[in-house]
Amino acid sequence: MGNCLQNSEALFGLIHFFGSVTLNLTTTSLPFEGDMLAVAGGGSASVKLWDTTSWRTDVSLEVPKGEGANTKSSEKAGGKFVLAVAWSRDGSRLACSTMDGTIAIFDVTRGKFLYNLEGHYMPVRSLAFSPTDSRILFSASDDKHIHMYDVDNKSLICAMSGHASWVLSIDVSPDGLAVATGSSDRSVRLWDLSMRASVQTMTNHTDQVWGVAFRPTGSSGSRSGRLASVSDDKSISLYDFT
Repeated sequence: MGNCLQNSEALFGLIHFFGSVTLNLTTTSLPFEGDMLAVAGGGSASVKLWDTTSWRTDVSLEVPKGEGANTKSSEKAGGKFVLAVAWSRDGSRLACSTMDGTIAIFDVTRGKFLYNLEGHYMPVRSLAFSPTDSRILFSASDDKHIHMYDVDNKSLICAMSGHASWVLSIDVSPDGLAVATGSSDRSVRLWDLSMRASVQTMTNHTDQVWGVAFRPTGSSGSRSGRLASVSDDKSISLYDFT
C-alpha cells in the first residue's frame, strides 16, 4: 500500500453502492484483543466498560473536564458529552473525546485517568489508534483538522487539514501507513502519513459522511485493500485499492 500512495490517481475504485440504509449512531469500541467493550453516550461524562463474556458493566471511567481556553463556552454547549472512544493496540489505554475538543487518556488496567491531549478547539467526533503502534492516536474534529498524537509523550506530532467542513470520522489502514476520513463536506479523503497530506478525495456521497472503516488484515474470503464509508445520504460505499 505504501507504494500505491505515491500516485494520487486511481487509488480507489467504487465496488458497490447500498441504498436505503437506516443509520443509528452510537459510541462504542472493542479492543484489538480481549473481551471488554467500551460504551459511551449522553451527557454522563463517563465511559462504561462491559465484559462481553458476561455482559456486565465492570468499570465506569469518569471523563474530567478539559482545561483549555474553550472549556467554559463548551460546557454551555454540553462539554461533558462523550463523542468518541478508542482502544490502543495493546488494550492498555483508552482514549475518549468530548465536545470541548480535549481527549482524555485512561490506563484501563488501573481504571485511572492519566491526562488530556489538547490541540483541537472544537468537538472531536472520531478517534483511532494505529494498529501497528500503540503510541500513535489520530483524531478528527469539527475544526476541520486531523491530529496525530504521540500518547506516550503527550505530544502533537502533526496536524493535517484539507476538508472544507467538520471531520466526522477517521480510520487507520491495517499497515499503519495511511488514514481515511469522512466529512460533512460529503467527501472521503485518503491521507499518506509519510507525506502527511491528503492524496485522494472521493466525492460519490451526496450528504455528510459519518463513518469510514478499513478492512482488517487477514479478513477471510475477500481481497485486501478495501475501505467502506457510510453517509447521511442513506448509502454505504465500498472502495477497492491496489
